[in-house]
Amino acid sequence: MLRAAGVGAGDEVVVPAFGNVEVADAVTQAGATVVFADIDPVTYCLDPQAVEAVITPQTAALVVVHRFGRTADMVRLRGLGQRHELLVLEQGESEAPYDEIAQRRERAAYLDGRLNGVRTPAGGDGHTYQQYVVRVPGNGRPDRDAFARAVRARGVECRVPVKTPVHRLPGFRRDVQLPETERAADETLSLPVDGTLTKREMQRIVSACNALGGLLQPAF
Repeated sequence: MLRAAGVGAGDEVVVPAFGNVEVADAVTQAGATVVFADIDPVTYCLDPQAVEAVITPQTAALVVVHRFGRTADMVRLRGLGQRHELLVLEQGESEAPYDEIAQRRERAAYLDGRLNGVRTPAGGDGHTYQQYVVRVPGNGRPDRDAFARAVRARGVECRVPVKTPVHRLPGFRRDVQLPETERAADETLSLPVDGTLTKREMQRIVSACNALGGLLQPAF
């Protein structure tokens, strides 16, 4: 899509660093230069204000990636595109049937009302809970990673959604300040929320997480 729009050598493309490397790879394959912008800490998608701060005369496009079932602020991002005459591309997530989304929302509501010691995700309109991503506050990765190991030891599957931001990977390393991206990479943990989870499994998730509050430093 970038090549088809004429984006290439000499152009800059704004992308998030919080996520998979494929988007940045696509920009380099088109011959353009990757520019990273910070994310909104609630949606984990590009923050329009951060995007505007990195726009230069060489900026030709921005690629918006929707995360975890939340969508980016497309009204503001498209507005930026119009004002600066930029191509605005979106990368969505795989869609699920309505019944599956409804079941995820039910399970997310259950977790929201019972989890403590972690920061539960902000719901927001249209959240499909592609992933149920909590924050494990503390002193960074050692706290989150220790928490994850302890939860797994109690029989609950969980995973770190973004282990290393793209701007810290070889080939894309940049000396840029992306505080929300760094914080999210250090604190986020994805807990099960599939529609197939039973009540007993949901109770196990809550019990395992709530038993570990002592691992965390007070943060909020």
